[in-house]
Amino acid sequence: MATATKKKASVRLQPIGERIVVQREQSEETTAGGIVLPDSAKEKPARGTVVAVGSGKLLDDGSRSESQLKQGDHVLFSSYAGETVEIDDVEYLLMREDDVLAVLE
Repeated sequence: MATATKKKASVRLQPIGERIVVQREQSEETTAGGIVLPDSAKEKPARGTVVAVGSGKLLDDGSRSESQLKQGDHVLFSSYAGETVEIDDVEYLLMREDDVLAVLE
């Protein structure tokens, strides 16, 4: 009997317009006092790394403004920003460029 193996396809996530894709930083596993936190008690960090950038915001005259962000930027964003997307067991946030509060340098 023959068996078929399914290759895991690599999906590329390219945002459209003024959207960006961010990979959130890992949250702390323990407190300063050494207490191990379960997943349900961890706060999701509001910082991450820009993985992909869209083509820019569409302006009233039909042109596109260039994004202020670039791939690899470390950013701070609001806690409830964006939509969570999971691809190949990696969690990403798809959000608007306006949801980013600051770039960390």
